[in-house]
Amino acid sequence: MIRKHFAGFAASALALAVTAQAFAGTVTTDGADIVVKTKGGLEVATADKEFSFKLGGRLQADYGRFDGFHTKNGNTGDGAYFRRAFLELSGVAYKDWKYAISYDFAHNAGNADDGYFDEASIAYTGFAPVTLKFGRFDPDFGLEKATSSKWITAIERNASYEIADWVNGHENGLGAQASAVVGGMAWVSAGLSAKDYNDVDGDSVKQFNARGVFAPMSEPGNVLHLGLNYANRDLSDAAADGRIRPRLTVRGVSTGGGNDAGTNGNRATFGGFQGIAGDFEDDTAWGAELAWAAGPFSVQGEYLNRTLKADRASIEDVEASGYYGQVAYTLTGESRGYKLDGAKFDSIKPANKQIGAWEVFYRYDHISVEDDNIVTATATREVGDAEAKLHTVGVNWYANEAVKVAANYVMSETDNITNSVGDDEGDAVVMRLQYVF
Repeated sequence: MIRKHFAGFAASALALAVTAQAFAGTVTTDGADIVVKTKGGLEVATADKEFSFKLGGRLQADYGRFDGFHTKNGNTGDGAYFRRAFLELSGVAYKDWKYAISYDFAHNAGNADDGYFDEASIAYTGFAPVTLKFGRFDPDFGLEKATSSKWITAIERNASYEIADWVNGHENGLGAQASAVVGGMAWVSAGLSAKDYNDVDGDSVKQFNARGVFAPMSEPGNVLHLGLNYANRDLSDAAADGRIRPRLTVRGVSTGGGNDAGTNGNRATFGGFQGIAGDFEDDTAWGAELAWAAGPFSVQGEYLNRTLKADRASIEDVEASGYYGQVAYTLTGESRGYKLDGAKFDSIKPANKQIGAWEVFYRYDHISVEDDNIVTATATREVGDAEAKLHTVGVNWYANEAVKVAANYVMSETDNITNSVGDDEGDAVVMRLQYVF
């Protein structure tokens, strides 16, 4: 029966696509008028906005070449992979219900057991301005995470997220979230999620997230954005992986789907360890975010602090912190888009269809991991805080509203941690070709 309904649904979508090619504008039916749009995917909606359907997606093909600390032997390695290959289905039913399904054919989201879904959610908007959301989706934490991967400035999000990757990852569980735009100048959200791994009693690990943003200026090219974030997960009696293993924004050292550097990719453990039941009590993260944009110029930064609290007298807490600062400028004069609903940056839309829009940026990242459980030096990890500093410069070419070409150069330096041959520095060049529809 499910197959029958899906086949009918697919046939209807195909028929609507053909209709869109044959007719422009509004198609009149015996009910509400239907509006068909084909710019940026296929979108079908009733004129009264009671129902809609949109089929879209994104394809991000990446290539990276790197050496030094980024490989175990220091020699040059590379990776060529689809960072994301999403097919996205979203829409509205009965005006107040929204749905979104996003499946990653690149296998960098989800897993084989739970499905490679980046999102599968239902939202209710009938309690305006509050939106209630349920299903599988990323918890709300941080400006760069709120911003779509299509429109972040650097190819990969900042390194501070890598010291606490659980704070804004759904990890294949399910969650519920309430959010709202308040007074036309603020965004608030709070959510609770059940992760897909359990404690010894079979009770899923629970995580709470909260985010609040004050944005008295929230128009493209005129943005002032100040935000705070909080996340906590209960790890009592759970065998949690407490290792902090950043890629230092170089995904090609180890990626979930596609070609990477294989066994020579160096995703080093800066601190923490794979725990057993009873090792940890909870995991807490605080964050702050700031952004300002004036015309084609923008500045943004975030700070994150994490405490992995031990639950055994023989184990010390693990502390980690990170921050970044970024400046960007659009050479062709366009402003970065911004949406208060979600408190996030949006796309740059080229004003000149011939040359597109050109953007340049610089970002500095710093992370530090304090793990007093490390009392003896090893060949790659010394006693004391492990740190990493990253300088990233890049250029983005928005050829049109669908195609983006990006190139980043990343210079990394570490303290108290090296690869297997003693390298504490590394360089990487990463490129991306993106198509969205």
